Amino acid sequence: MIKDIVIPEVFDVAIAIVQEFEGLDEYNAYVFNFKEESIKNVLITSTGYGVINDVKKKTSTLRHFFEEIETLDYKLIEPVSKEVFGLSNEYWLSFTMNGQLFDKQFIFLPESIIESNFQMIPFIDKMGVIIK
Repeated sequence: MIKDIVIPEVFDVAIAIVQEFEGLDEYNAYVFNFKEESIKNVLITSTGYGVINDVKKKTSTLRHFFEEIETLDYKLIEPVSKEVFGLSNEYWLSFTMNGQLFDKQFIFLPESIIESNFQMIPFIDKMGVIIK
């Protein structure tokens, strides 16, 4: 019976960690909707976890809700402290579209949010790391 459950593939959405001002340690997480239609009831949970200096670390789990993200638009999720870049930073994104529920996990691996991985982030024209 489990094999009969259809889990729809999620595409054309992304999460990015963006450096707000070049040369400053100010970062924010954003969610992007690259779809040709809006997404609704957007729920995002974020948490960090891992080991730093042989000590297990875990951040609080934060939850964010957006009633709708329009087509080809984005929303600010939360500020991100540079101190958590040594952890795995996980974002779970759930939303509805055309009456169907979609769900996707995005993980920024430890030390992946570094300048050598930065690229220009669409819509906001700032540098950062994006996962699609």
